[in-house]
Amino acid sequence: MPRSKFFWISLLYFSSGFPLGIFYDIFPVYFRQQGIELKDIGLISLFGLAWTLKFLWAPAVDHFRHHRLWMALMDVLMGMVLLAFAAESGFGPWVWLGIGALTLFSATNDIAIDAYSIELLEKGEIGLANGLRIGFYRVGMLGAGFVLILSDRLSWKGAFLVAALVFLAGALLSLVAPKERTKSSASNLSLVREMKSIVSRPPLLASILLFFLGALWLIDRSIHVSGKFPAFWPISFGTALAIFLAALVLGRKDADFEASEGPMFGALLGLLQRRHMFPVLAFILLFKLPDSAMGFMIKPFWVDSGFSNTEIGLVSVNIGLGLSIAGGLAGGWVTDRIGIFRALWMLGLCQGFANLGYVVAAWVIPHGTGALVLSHRLLMYFASGVESFNSGLGTAAFLAFLMAIVDKRRSATEYALLSSVFALSRSFAGWAGGFGAQYLGYAPYFLLTLFMMFPAYLFLPWVKKMLASMGN
Repeated sequence: MPRSKFFWISLLYFSSGFPLGIFYDIFPVYFRQQGIELKDIGLISLFGLAWTLKFLWAPAVDHFRHHRLWMALMDVLMGMVLLAFAAESGFGPWVWLGIGALTLFSATNDIAIDAYSIELLEKGEIGLANGLRIGFYRVGMLGAGFVLILSDRLSWKGAFLVAALVFLAGALLSLVAPKERTKSSASNLSLVREMKSIVSRPPLLASILLFFLGALWLIDRSIHVSGKFPAFWPISFGTALAIFLAALVLGRKDADFEASEGPMFGALLGLLQRRHMFPVLAFILLFKLPDSAMGFMIKPFWVDSGFSNTEIGLVSVNIGLGLSIAGGLAGGWVTDRIGIFRALWMLGLCQGFANLGYVVAAWVIPHGTGALVLSHRLLMYFASGVESFNSGLGTAAFLAFLMAIVDKRRSATEYALLSSVFALSRSFAGWAGGFGAQYLGYAPYFLLTLFMMFPAYLFLPWVKKMLASMGN
């Protein structure tokens, strides 16, 4: 029954958002109250790289399948990490191990939940399911906020015990969720044979080496290894080149090997070999660009306009979160009724034009004077509400699209890869947004973000063909 599916999707994505809230909302407060220096607290954020690089071990989840067992095991392991925090105190080496383990288990849990959801849902259910997914993922993050509140009444030990119980409850729920459909593994080839065959094919090997260099770039972007070791990139590129040249000389081609069937890199190579994939990847990079480019500059704009922290928290964060959840539900409902392709371009327009509210606010509201009047406040509240709701609309259609174009035999890996492509564009947009707002000013930059939506529309013909090829 669809209702039963939506119930489980909601619960699972609550358990997906909950550890993210612990990581970003609870740990910084806890460690600061323990007297930990800010530079050490800042280093904790580097462990968040696990959510970006999860595509590296997603093939293991696809290979062994049994997604409910993966989810239950990860929840149990995360619960054990929180029990360790409840039993211990201070900030020793064990803390780094615990935080790293939590993020690794959470990212693996996300892989399994995404794969389970993709395989569970039928064509006409993806839209609404993604609306619920958006909403309950953020409710899970809010749930971590309630644990933070409980720490005042129960102490940190009690709060961590409550969080551990939430994870253990999630493990039990994972085990009683509807069983996965029986599917054969996407590959019957051994990993050793795949490696030998890839080495014998220079174009495939070059693609994989570039893939790993891209992963290294993501890692370096967070932990700045190249700043401490100037030879980092010369060594990395030199090693990749040496492997490639050795393969050219020594490789022997395996005529019976099909690259897209390999257990480790089959999903990546299968995606790259799929018709229309490169323009579709360009669409994935660009579709959420106006939303991402705007997002990182909204809070500084509120601050520079003279709004108090209370107003920012209440309107931009709390009410904005509620409206984005409502937008996600509405976007999911619309997507199921008009189809993914029509929803993409229609709700994408809503997402882009919503930035106009902030354009008007930036031109009207004086900056740095503190002379806010009621009309200024109402204008900012309206801009925030429209942007939050319409962002949810676009996100629901976009996530439905990503779910619709993956091969269900290896949904964990393909979805992890595609979502990482989107995460890459979001990170780049946030970095570039700071320069744009500083040198152009808020109003011109916000107007520029509106026009950022149109390049994605150039790739819609290939998006339509890709959806049709996948039966959508």
